[in-house]
Amino acid sequence: MGLAIITADERMSETRGVKLLVVGPPGVGKTSLLRTLDPETVLFIDLEAGNLSVSDVPVDELRPKTWQECRDLACFLAGPNSNVRPGDLYGQQHYDAVCEKFGDEAALDKYQTVFIDSITEAARLCMAWAETQPEAMTAKGDKDTRSMYGLLGRQMIGWIKRLQQARTRNVVFVCLLNEDEDDFGRKTWSIQIDGSKTGREMPGIVDEVITFAIIRPEDGEPFRAFITGPENEWGFPAKDRSGRLALMEKPHLGDLFAKLLK
Repeated sequence: MGLAIITADERMSETRGVKLLVVGPPGVGKTSLLRTLDPETVLFIDLEAGNLSVSDVPVDELRPKTWQECRDLACFLAGPNSNVRPGDLYGQQHYDAVCEKFGDEAALDKYQTVFIDSITEAARLCMAWAETQPEAMTAKGDKDTRSMYGLLGRQMIGWIKRLQQARTRNVVFVCLLNEDEDDFGRKTWSIQIDGSKTGREMPGIVDEVITFAIIRPEDGEPFRAFITGPENEWGFPAKDRSGRLALMEKPHLGDLFAKLLK
């Protein structure tokens, strides 16, 4: 079968989702953004084991404990990767195995949004796995740090790209944001993920990068907001691929998705 042309009408009528990276400092309320979504249509991926702030929100939940479980979940959500061999990671055999584990893929039909809290913790699980792999060992059996971080980066980027292929669903990646200060007192912001490769490349993979921050105006009360564009005055990491968002949006994921998908 040849490569089929998708007409403009077909493309415009497709069900599609947003792949969104939400970064913010500890305590700003990232996990609580679950409250701004219809709970019946959300699958909450709780990697942090820190769901106290949303313990009363009636959402379905999965709690991966290992990197293998994270990879299985990505394969189940996005389907098999037709560009790899059937027996490879995310290949057809992997997909068949996870369908036996999780059940029929129709079980996912109710979910419009997958909320992953957090990718910071996902990277820690990946690092714990990478440390045990033969590739991360020297010939003498010692840890090879360079190889270990290389493996971590490839695994994390592969995982994110697999989830990017869950075309019909919104995928929200939550991540911690660090405030750094150099020797001259200049402040910068960085995404808190083990390994530089993931933090460097992920913003280029997802559709939107938003900083959830507390804004403190000189002449008013502090308030929480989504910062959506890189030209913001605070230097927060942000990107709006759609061009539909104001530089500052109210912190409500349901409204944000409606604006992005209209």
